[in-house]
Amino acid sequence: MERAGPRDETLTARDVGVVACRRCTKVWPEGQETCGRCGARIIGRDPRSLQRVWAWWFAGLILYIPANVYPMLVTRTLLFDQENTIIGGTIDLMHHGSYVVALVILVASVMVPMGKFLSIAFLAISVHHRSVVPKGQRHMLFEVVEYIGRWSMIDVFVVAILSSLVQLNTIATINPGPASLFFALSVIFTMLSASNFDPRMIWDVEQKAHEERT
Repeated sequence: MERAGPRDETLTARDVGVVACRRCTKVWPEGQETCGRCGARIIGRDPRSLQRVWAWWFAGLILYIPANVYPMLVTRTLLFDQENTIIGGTIDLMHHGSYVVALVILVASVMVPMGKFLSIAFLAISVHHRSVVPKGQRHMLFEVVEYIGRWSMIDVFVVAILSSLVQLNTIATINPGPASLFFALSVIFTMLSASNFDPRMIWDVEQKAHEERT
């Protein structure tokens, strides 16, 4: 359990009656509906944000399953046809001695997506139940999830580059498999899930618990 300290006494934006625009960070008096700087809608707290977080999260998780089951890359030559899933392609790269490339693919396509799913679920649950993880670290976790989201498309980028470069008609062709579409949609839905999460709710639950203690 996190100890109450001097930081718990810090005034929040709600205490002083202001609200910030989430797009440009301009601060406005509470009750302002539209940002005068960027025109974005200003919402103090959106009660339906967690519903959207979970909706996009489940959609991304469901699509991540066929992204790992179906082939990501389809290679056709005069001698053979080969289909590789994400894990299968990683194993083939290791067999050919490309350990660094295999590690990059494994981290970007398996470890990072799974880490994002677990992190978003943990953050969404923690706003309803007190967590042993300090609120500052949870906020930092949210920032990390937001940052790495843009790098999760590395598999799709590799497939797109190979497909455009290796097109030798009947000799050899490389085409994206059905998993590439599922993986891309899974990444997009996960990014939408993270973007709909309001990190201010992390601090709200701690402030509410502190008020109950006092």
